[in-house]
Amino acid sequence: MKKIINSKKAPKAIGPYSQAILVNNTLYCSGQIAINPKNNEIVSENIQEETKQVMKNIIEILKEANMDLSNVVKCTIYMKNMDQYNEVNNIYSQFFGSNHPSREAVEVSKLPKNVNIEISVIAIN
Repeated sequence: MKKIINSKKAPKAIGPYSQAILVNNTLYCSGQIAINPKNNEIVSENIQEETKQVMKNIIEILKEANMDLSNVVKCTIYMKNMDQYNEVNNIYSQFFGSNHPSREAVEVSKLPKNVNIEISVIAIN
């Protein structure tokens, strides 16, 4: 059984996709970028603030599915500049603490809305 998850506290999808899909007990969350859902503006002061906003958006989608970051088993991080890897890790680790999901980080040439980072997650309940 497939259920579309849509949180009003996370940014609306900017294309023909859902924020997340719940299948049985597994949530597949689409990549999130640093859009502030209150004003639809990109948070772009620096990579740390972008990463924080992305994580906040993910948390809101997880909440809508009655989950939290402890349910996340897999993350994929896309970055425009791998030189910012340590800065991203510092913020990312503040959200996950010692509950580290599996993960990959990939440098890409361009992301939607010309942001510097996008993160997608898979979570289980």
